[in-house]
Amino acid sequence: MGFLQLLSVASFPVIKVLLVTAVGLFLALDNISILEEDERIKVNKLVFYVFNPSLVGSNLAKTITFEGIVKLWFMPLNILSTFMLGSALGWILIKMTRPPKHLEGLVLGCCSAGNLGNLLIIIIPAICKESGSPFGEPDICHQYGMAYASLSMAIGAVFIWSYVYNIMRISSSRIQNDDSTRSDSSLLKGPGEILESHPNNLSETLTKDTMDHAYTMLLPVAKSEEKVSISSKIRHHMRMISSNLNFKAMLAPSTLGAITGFIIGVISPIRNFFIGRSAPLSVVEESAFMLGDAAVPTLTLIMGANLLRGLKGVSTPVWTVVGIVVVRYIFLPVLGIAVVKGAIYLSLVHSDTLYQFVLLLQYALPPAMNIGTMAQLFGAGEGECSVIMLWTYALASVAVTLWSTFFMWLVS
Repeated sequence: MGFLQLLSVASFPVIKVLLVTAVGLFLALDNISILEEDERIKVNKLVFYVFNPSLVGSNLAKTITFEGIVKLWFMPLNILSTFMLGSALGWILIKMTRPPKHLEGLVLGCCSAGNLGNLLIIIIPAICKESGSPFGEPDICHQYGMAYASLSMAIGAVFIWSYVYNIMRISSSRIQNDDSTRSDSSLLKGPGEILESHPNNLSETLTKDTMDHAYTMLLPVAKSEEKVSISSKIRHHMRMISSNLNFKAMLAPSTLGAITGFIIGVISPIRNFFIGRSAPLSVVEESAFMLGDAAVPTLTLIMGANLLRGLKGVSTPVWTVVGIVVVRYIFLPVLGIAVVKGAIYLSLVHSDTLYQFVLLLQYALPPAMNIGTMAQLFGAGEGECSVIMLWTYALASVAVTLWSTFFMWLVS
């Protein structure tokens, strides 16, 4: 298949996403006011609690079997690789561009977490339906493509709400601590007199901070006269990390939907009750599919409406935005090719070209939309996050199209 034909196949799904996104942006304009902030919150909740779990669970239940899980075992490692490589590149970007302190967690989050669910669920079926698709019959491609995208969404949700969530929480906690420390120190005599006048109070404060805030793990620790073994320090930090993980957020409805889909798909007696036209409870499966079908257009409309905030003139460091774009659309895809091709060479990934394409595409996606929710939750860089999302998603029309074309050529 020629490059121009592959480019056509890859561009149409992205153009469709852009058109529906533009409709969402239009509906959110002040003069239209159909998707105002309150409405977006309500629709987001509907998508989060109903549509996404139905979409993920129904697709996994229909396509995932025990043999399929064995074949897909590399996907969690691949997604972990996207987070780790993105974090390393984000750390380098912070050192080079030196953004404001309150944006450091946001930069790390945008570099490490891609839109591993929503965008794949939109793009993969659209590519499968194109006449020149290199992935075989449209129905079979759609069935397995949705299973891969659903699994990607479920695993991505776990990593985002366990890893990125805590990075941004720790970052915002450090900023709040610095602000409170500066305001408290202005009431004292001077830096040199603090230890002399309030030694006990300072010790109690540090002890309380150590117990209450996970950000102390990232701050310099004063040397103690009592030597502590390395293993004890590791155990102490692991306890602090586990006590501060948001397990409730990790078990998001999409994750619970994925677990339900896995159970139904893998356990044959349960599968026979739900899957198939002759199954006694097939109406449950069909109802879940019907709800899941509403997820894609609704998600795309909300994504467009959320980008409106980026158009309202929030001041954001230009080089930081440029750096995030370069990380997500140049360095990560190049590193992803090395990782996936290396896994294929070592026979860690089976020969399904659609599966290989999804693994590669996971490295070339814009930042996850959930990062905006986290920025709003912690009050750190919400406006700047909107600007970053606006530019990364606007440029995704070019970047994702070109990388999709190259990936299809690479695997076909």
